[in-house]
Amino acid sequence: MDDPYQNNVNQQVTEGGDYTYTQDGGGHDGYPYQTDYPPQDEDARSDATEGADEDNQMYEGEYQGIPHPDEIKEARRAARAEARRKARMAAQQEEEEDILPEQYENIMEDCGHGRFQWMLFFVLGLALMADGVDGFVVGFVLPSAEKDMCISNADKGLLGLLVYVAMMVGALVWGGLCDKMGRRKCLIYVLTIDLVFSFLSCFAQSYGFFLFFRFCSGFGIGGSIPIVYTYFTEFLQMDKRGEHLSWLCMFWMLGGLYASFTAWGIIPHYGWGFSIGSEFQMHSWRLFILVCLFPALAALIGIVFMPESPRFLLENARHDEAWMILRRVHDTNWKAKGEPERVFTVGNIKTPQTQEDEFIEIQSDTGTAFQRWTVRHMTMLQQVMANVMSLSAPELRLQGLFLVIVWFCMAFSYHGLGVWFPDMIKYMQYEEYESKVRVFHRERVERFHFNFSLVNQVHREGEYVHDKFANIEMKSVKFESSLFENCYFEDINGFRLTYILTSSKHHFSPPKKGCHLNFQEENDIVIYLVSFLGSLAVLPGNIISALFMDKIGRIRIIGGSMLVSSACTFLLLLSFSQGAVICWQCLFYGASVAAWNGLEVISVELYPSSKRGTAFGILNGICKFAAIIASFIFAAFIGVTKIIPIFLAFAALVCGGLVALKLPETREKILS
Repeated sequence: MDDPYQNNVNQQVTEGGDYTYTQDGGGHDGYPYQTDYPPQDEDARSDATEGADEDNQMYEGEYQGIPHPDEIKEARRAARAEARRKARMAAQQEEEEDILPEQYENIMEDCGHGRFQWMLFFVLGLALMADGVDGFVVGFVLPSAEKDMCISNADKGLLGLLVYVAMMVGALVWGGLCDKMGRRKCLIYVLTIDLVFSFLSCFAQSYGFFLFFRFCSGFGIGGSIPIVYTYFTEFLQMDKRGEHLSWLCMFWMLGGLYASFTAWGIIPHYGWGFSIGSEFQMHSWRLFILVCLFPALAALIGIVFMPESPRFLLENARHDEAWMILRRVHDTNWKAKGEPERVFTVGNIKTPQTQEDEFIEIQSDTGTAFQRWTVRHMTMLQQVMANVMSLSAPELRLQGLFLVIVWFCMAFSYHGLGVWFPDMIKYMQYEEYESKVRVFHRERVERFHFNFSLVNQVHREGEYVHDKFANIEMKSVKFESSLFENCYFEDINGFRLTYILTSSKHHFSPPKKGCHLNFQEENDIVIYLVSFLGSLAVLPGNIISALFMDKIGRIRIIGGSMLVSSACTFLLLLSFSQGAVICWQCLFYGASVAAWNGLEVISVELYPSSKRGTAFGILNGICKFAAIIASFIFAAFIGVTKIIPIFLAFAALVCGGLVALKLPETREKILS
C-alpha cells in the first residue's frame, strides 16, 4: 500500500534532466520538497527562478551613478537609429535641394518673361531710386539746414557719419531678415520706416531730432538694395538675369538725377516757405526733403500689390502659396502675349522641410500669445545668425573673401572720389575767389541800402550805422572786426533775418532766439550741376553693361570696368581746372558703373536662395563701411594734396579689378 504522504508529492523532470518535487497539499503547498531529490549546488538556479531574482535585486552600480549595461545597449541602439534617420533625412533633403533649382528654372522658363516681370521691374526700380535719392539728400540740405538749426562743422560731420552707419546697419539687419521673413514683407517695412522718419525730419526744428529722424530713415532705406536685387532675381530665368538686373541698376542713377534736379530747382529759392514765429520754420530745403519722398511712396504703394517671391516660399516649405503665385506669373505673361489658352501645367514642386520649420510649427500652436511671439522671433534670430555663420563654410569661404575684397575696393574708391570731386571743385572756386579778392579797410557807411551782390570782398574794422542789408547774395565775403549799429538784415544769402541789431559795442550780436548771423554761401549752382552730370554720366555705362552682361560674362565686365576706372583716376593728376575735374569725374562714373552692375549680379547668383539676402546684406554693409572710411581719408587731403587721394583710389581699383578675375563665372549658373 502506497504511503499517503507520497501520493501528495509529484515528481517532475526538467529539460536539463534534474528532478524537482512539489507538494500538492499541507503547509508546504507550492514550495519545493527538500528531501529525497538529488542535491544541487548552493548557487544553482532554474531559468525561471534566475529571472525572478534579477527583477527583485537592485543593480549595485546604481549607488555609484554607473548606468546599467542594458541601459548602455539601449542608448547605443537608439543613437544608431537616430543617426540612420538623420542620414535618410539629409539624403532626402539633399535630393530635394538638387531637384528644386532645376525644377524652378524650368517653371520660370514656362512662365516666360513678360508683363509681370516688367511691372515688378518698375516697382522695385522705384525702391532702388528712393535709395539713390537718400544718398544725396543730406549733402544737398546741409548748407541751408545748418543756418536754421545752428549746426557746427563738427555736427555736420556727425550727421553724415551717422546716416552712413545707419545704412550699413540696415543692410546687415534687413538682408538677414529677408531670408527668414520674406522679401516682400521686409521691403514693405523698409520703405515704411524710410517714409515715416524722412517725413518727420522735414519738420524737425532742432538738430537732435533731425539727426535722430535721419538716422532712422537711413536704417530703413539701407536694407532696400539687398532686398530689391534678391527679390527681382527670383522672378528671372537664367538667360535674362544679367541683362535685366543691369537695367534695374539704372534706377539708382535716376535717383541721383531726381535729387540733383529737384535740389537745383527748390533749395536756392529760400523764400519758398513760411515761419510761425521764431520757433517753427519751413524753408525750401525742408520742401526738398518732402519732394524726395515721392519715389519711396510710389514704391510702397506698388509693392503692396506684388506677391512674395515663390522661391522664398518653396525654400520655406510653403508649396501651395508658391504654386498660386507661379500660376499668376504664368497667366499674366501669356495673356499679355495673346495666348490666354495656355495652361499652367506644373503639379507638384519639391519643397525641402527643415527641422527649424517643424520646431516653429509645433511651438507656434502652444503657450500664451507672448510665448508664441517670443519663440517665433528668438528662433528667427537664431536662424539668421546660423545663416551668417554658414557663409564661412569651406565651399563659400574663398569666393566670399574675393567678393568682400572687390566690394571694399570698389566702394572705397567710388565713394572716396564722390566726396573728393565736389570738395575739390569748391576748393578751386575758393582759390579763384581769393586771387580776385578786394579788401576794404576802416570804411564807414551810414543810412545806406545794400541791395546788390557782394563777391570776393573782405571788410576790416568797418562801421555800419543805420544801414539796411536786404535781398543780398554774398559769395566769399568776410566782415572782420566790424561794427554794426541799428542795422536791418533781411534775406541775406538765403538766411532770413527780420529783426534789428541795436547794440553798438559788439559785432554781429545774435537775437534772443535763433543762430548767429551767418554769411557763409549756399551751395553754388555748379555743385548741383556736378551732381547732375555725374549721375547722368553713368547712363552709357549702364546701357553697355546691360547689353553685354550675358554675352561676355560678369567677371570680364567687373575686371575690365575697374581697370578702366583706375586709368581715369590716374589722369586726374593732369586736371588743373574745374572743367577738367568735372570731365574726368563723368568719365570715372561712366566707366565704374559697369563694375557695380556686375558685382550686384554675381553677388545674388553665387549664394543659395536661403542665404542670398544675408550674403548680399553683408556685402552691402561692407560697401557702406568702406564709404565711411574713404570719406574721412579723402576729405582730409582737400587743399593739401591731390596725389594721395588719387593714388589710393587708383591702387584700390587695380587691386579689386585683379582679384575680380579670380571670381567664378555665374552667367550659366542655375540659382541654387
